[in-house]
Amino acid sequence: MRDYPVKPVPFTAVHLHDVFWAPKIETNRAVTIPFAFQKCEETGRVDLFERAAKVLRGEPLENKKPPGYPFDDTDIYKVLEGASYALSVKPDPKLEAYVDSLVAKIAAAQEPDGYLYTTRTIDPVHPHAWSGAERWVKEEDNSHELYDLGHLYEAAVAHYQATGKKTLLNVALKSADLLDRTFGPGKRKIWPGHQIVEMGLVKLSRVTGDPRYTNLAKFFLDSRGGSGEYWQAHKPPVDQTEAVGHAVRASYMYSGMADVAAMTGDVRYLTAIDKIWDNVVSKKLYITGGIGATGAGEAFGQNYELPNMSAYCETCAAVGNDYWNQRLFLLHKDAKYVDVFERTLYNGLISGVSLDGKGFFYPNPLESRGQHARSPWFGVACCPGNITRFMASVPGYFYAQDKSNLYVNLYAAGSADIKMDSGRKVQVVQETTYPWNGDVKITVNPDRSSKFALNVRIPGWARNKPVPSDLYRFAEMVKAPVGLKVNGKEVPMIPDKGYVALNRTWKKGDVVELSLPMPVRRVVANSQVAADQGLVALQRGPVVYCAEWPDNGGKVRNLMVPNEAALHPTMQPDLLGGVVTLNGTAETLAYDKAGKVVSEPHPFVAIPYYTWANRGRGEMEVWLPNTEASAHPTPQPTIASQGKITTSRGTNPTAINDLSEPKTSEDETSFFHWWPRKGTTEWVELTFKEPATVSETEIYWFDDTHRGECRVPESWRLLYKDGDQWKPVETTDPYGVKLDAFNRLTFKPVTTSALRVEVKLQPNWSAGVQEWKVK
Repeated sequence: MRDYPVKPVPFTAVHLHDVFWAPKIETNRAVTIPFAFQKCEETGRVDLFERAAKVLRGEPLENKKPPGYPFDDTDIYKVLEGASYALSVKPDPKLEAYVDSLVAKIAAAQEPDGYLYTTRTIDPVHPHAWSGAERWVKEEDNSHELYDLGHLYEAAVAHYQATGKKTLLNVALKSADLLDRTFGPGKRKIWPGHQIVEMGLVKLSRVTGDPRYTNLAKFFLDSRGGSGEYWQAHKPPVDQTEAVGHAVRASYMYSGMADVAAMTGDVRYLTAIDKIWDNVVSKKLYITGGIGATGAGEAFGQNYELPNMSAYCETCAAVGNDYWNQRLFLLHKDAKYVDVFERTLYNGLISGVSLDGKGFFYPNPLESRGQHARSPWFGVACCPGNITRFMASVPGYFYAQDKSNLYVNLYAAGSADIKMDSGRKVQVVQETTYPWNGDVKITVNPDRSSKFALNVRIPGWARNKPVPSDLYRFAEMVKAPVGLKVNGKEVPMIPDKGYVALNRTWKKGDVVELSLPMPVRRVVANSQVAADQGLVALQRGPVVYCAEWPDNGGKVRNLMVPNEAALHPTMQPDLLGGVVTLNGTAETLAYDKAGKVVSEPHPFVAIPYYTWANRGRGEMEVWLPNTEASAHPTPQPTIASQGKITTSRGTNPTAINDLSEPKTSEDETSFFHWWPRKGTTEWVELTFKEPATVSETEIYWFDDTHRGECRVPESWRLLYKDGDQWKPVETTDPYGVKLDAFNRLTFKPVTTSALRVEVKLQPNWSAGVQEWKVK
């Protein structure tokens, strides 16, 4: 059977005991996986399978309530996959027994012909509203039937390979055989609304040797076209050249295309995903490796549209991005894909889980004013499950081999027991404290002297190239050379596709020494990335840094880090699990009462981006001003900014009086909204620090007409607090709802302790507020 020309060394053969990954992988095994299973129990996800099984046994069922979402089944599958990987590495009888019990519940919920979709089985007449009246009729839109099965197949293969048990694999194969009988040439034509079944089917082919499953994956891909960009169904996949639509669906589809290309040899898939990859890496990739710029559709934005405060960068999209880049490396043997993989891995992916393993990010923004916080779970809980399965498999991305080539892609202390295609066995031992230090000692121990090429990756960041495009560049080129020695002798540094090939006869105990200088680097963005102009990001080695409030006097938005400010790396073993910080002196900027900007020196600390939001809510920035022109001096406080905001409901109320000046009503930098409430009457109150006499207010409405569901309100009115009563102000001014401007209202002066804006939302639309001023 055809497959990738390069084979990854299985994670079960790679044993890490480093300072960075080993503790995180153990936290995932001992904390995150049990915690995620607990949440699946508490939120009724396990109960879905139990109720479906009761129906199939003919038992009475009182609770026929559908799940919150029809894809809630997948949360069990993803955590099962992560648990299986963990069991592959470290036996855990308690965990294995629990996994066995879950597998039994899943098997009992499968219908006799192989169909497995709990909401329809629980109540075929009234399943979830997204599910449709019959099987598959809403698959291309909302039902997620094939998406659920894709995650089942991935979990089943992992469980079989981890335990040798076929209990879950048999469930998956029974289901896949149903798909094969139902869909395909001459049968029913369909394309998956949320991709991943393609990846799962290829894994079933690989584990069984049966090409039917790969052929079905190819059929699903080839059936796309003629629908919307959101689903990547606007064109046949082989004709696509740009990353569009929902970023998670996209990255899963591109990974599935790579799988089909590898298994079938169809170069059209490869040509398409190469073009799409070029589009992402040159125009749509965040400095953290995140993808998906906008929360509207959880989607890719336009070329160079990379906002920071509103950056979506879903954790699942980071996982999908790494799946995709790993596959492209296996196809092309080019380290540029590993460069993107590493950037995502160390930054925008592991930022998705807290240091204690019990808090998660769904979006991973690059700037915050305190509105972002980690959550122990979500209604749509795809990200925690994805973290559990990815973290457990991290060691499997370190090495790969084909024929007489062994690739060293990532660096961490540990050992690997590698079986080459020739049948020769090679042990590789790394000694390093990477990513905090760039010195790596690699000891090569073949079972007997043998000739092969050890391909040592020289990261792009060590070759003055942060990404394999012109999207980002280092502000200054560093001439500090990369050092490479074999048994103490210097080796010429002539990388080819990012690797130095050490082709020689290796003997037990041969030592390779790699020295990767790690100065602090300032990164600047392409001039077409409007959000990052006049700003710099900080990077050291593969790690991107941010400034966060606890280390910088409670604020970071008022900081400026001049280009001449020296920044020094400092190991902080007791901070955030042990990290290297960047320390120096910055400037704090503020407006004085005359409106003049004044600056003062201020100690500056930057922390690794992935560690932010582990110490509570507050300000954070990845992209930092390096001149006064691009900085945000602290405004003088106002009666509004010093007041307390409360709202009827909604998201991010602190944005209402944070003294920001929106550029447009659609500006997503800092705003409040009542979504998903529509057509209702809502309110926002401003309670003053002390009673005041006021006679004027200004409201700047939030309206994301072009991408979301917020519009200016149908109407509004202003009330003031008089004792315990709310009374309308006396005014002859119209209550304005203009876009892209402050709507001013003057009124008869009142002395009050609070004001209330009462808002009537348009029918079928929500609304929001950018900023509220009071005089």
